[in-house]
Amino acid sequence: QVQLVESGGGLVQAGGSLRLSCAASGRTFSSAIMGWFRQALGKEREFVAGMSRGGNTIYADFVKGRFTISRDNAKNTGYLEMNSLKPEDTAVYYCAADWSRVLTTRDVYAYWGQGTQVTVSS
Repeated sequence: QVQLVESGGGLVQAGGSLRLSCAASGRTFSSAIMGWFRQALGKEREFVAGMSRGGNTIYADFVKGRFTISRDNAKNTGYLEMNSLKPEDTAVYYCAADWSRVLTTRDVYAYWGQGTQVTVSS
């Protein structure tokens, strides 16, 4: 049974930083694609960042240069480093993984975490 558990969300002032973690259990994370998505109140879930099995990364235009996706295979954990946060980054952030697909920005990943709230005050 695969489980993804996010942590690291919270309240931060604009311009601040947070690092989200996504701990995976049940399967080896290094053989999965990993994605981070977010959903703001009243809006649809949107892609934020993704990493392929080989370590290639893609980012949504609105986070390029500010967010960094990474993973520690030894810890079976993925990360999203978020810098220069803006109030419009406020959302519930979800990590997702899939062991069958190639890297995609679509929210079709097989496994999802429960989400962690990020709130950026102005």
